[in-house]
Amino acid sequence: MSIHIGASAGDIAECVLMPGDPLRAKWAAETFLSELRQVNATRGMLGFTGTWQGHPVTIQGSGMGMPSLSIYANELIRDFGAKRLIRIGSCGAMQAHVALNDVIIAMTASSTTTPSSTMLREVNFAPSADFTLLRAAVDAAGAKGTKTHVGSLYSSDTFYDERPDLTEQMTRHGILAVEMEAAELYTVAARHGAAALAVCTVSDHLQTGEALPPEAREKSFADMVEIALTAAFPR
Repeated sequence: MSIHIGASAGDIAECVLMPGDPLRAKWAAETFLSELRQVNATRGMLGFTGTWQGHPVTIQGSGMGMPSLSIYANELIRDFGAKRLIRIGSCGAMQAHVALNDVIIAMTASSTTTPSSTMLREVNFAPSADFTLLRAAVDAAGAKGTKTHVGSLYSSDTFYDERPDLTEQMTRHGILAVEMEAAELYTVAARHGAAALAVCTVSDHLQTGEALPPEAREKSFADMVEIALTAAFPR
């Protein structure tokens, strides 16, 4: 047990999928895992452990934003021995060629600041994905025929951003989409010697104003979860 995760020793698998929404963690666990049991409900941030094709998997909500994600990623690795952490979540497209329902597999994640910035001080650390997970996710997406983009995310500190100039520069520099967690996940994993990846579904578009209706999200999010699981346990 840690401060924010009420699991016992052995309750957390080495592979952890991390959606922001705890109810999405519940849905993904009930949809994809067998031999399922709930291992965390502290502060309402649900976590579940089960098996996928015989492999132990934990699906643990991370909350919204990098400060919340940082708490769970640190504790999962440090206190429970997690070795592979894959963010599964939604993102907002920033490029015209990226469409709703597309999947983004993030090589890197830019940010203006992260919870780890005070530790790194003057260093502009470049958070990047684990290449083995990245390559396996790209292969899994190709096998499924999912429209996928591999490149950079922007992890924002704010959801209701009022910096159109910053959005313009992110778009100009080829950032595929914006979300709120990946940069800190990659940094924490690097610090502790774990492997990390972010696989995100495009749920809305900053240029066109389009957004997926709630009923259309489940199918596209299912593709994302399947890609993440296959990447974690390649054959």
